[in-house]
Amino acid sequence: MDMSAIGLGLTIDLVAIFILAYGIFFRRHGKADVALAYIALNIGVFAAVVLLSGSEVNMGFAFGLFGILSIIRLRSTTLSQNEVAYFFVSLVLGLINSLGTSEPLLVIGFDTLLLALMIGFDRQFSTRAVSEQRVVLDRALTDPKLLREEIEFRLNSPVVAVEILEIDFVREMTIVNASVRQTSRVDSSSPALSFSRS
Repeated sequence: MDMSAIGLGLTIDLVAIFILAYGIFFRRHGKADVALAYIALNIGVFAAVVLLSGSEVNMGFAFGLFGILSIIRLRSTTLSQNEVAYFFVSLVLGLINSLGTSEPLLVIGFDTLLLALMIGFDRQFSTRAVSEQRVVLDRALTDPKLLREEIEFRLNSPVVAVEILEIDFVREMTIVNASVRQTSRVDSSSPALSFSRS
């Protein structure tokens, strides 16, 4: 292994992932835990690829392993679509910077392109910050349109996405995860909100 090339690649990677996680994502979405997860994923991928590239392990197997890990990570928690985009870009940055240590200028060019695209797309599709709320309603709602309207009425904010966690017809209750634009007085740090509408 060329340790100087690896060191340069790691430096480039750290700069790129910190710009992505904290310079772009955290400043716009305010989720420090998710930003930290992006950094951990990126550094882990970088280290694993560097080690595997110098061993007898087939790289196809390595990429397959990363694919499996990505699926597990995506299924383990609720992520919005823009968070999924950041997730994969952090993964790609780790791969590019670890495999392209012999071509630092090319790597920097690809990193810059990816970061610029994320800045542009996030600004285009996330003009306002999005918060996630766990909402408990005292109505059993199965119609997605009615459910969205109910949440928008209660939170006084436009709903970006709704994930139904539970519908209880006996207790007349619906529990959802709602992603809303932060345009109302609702405190985004609250773990759950319960509403009753007669």
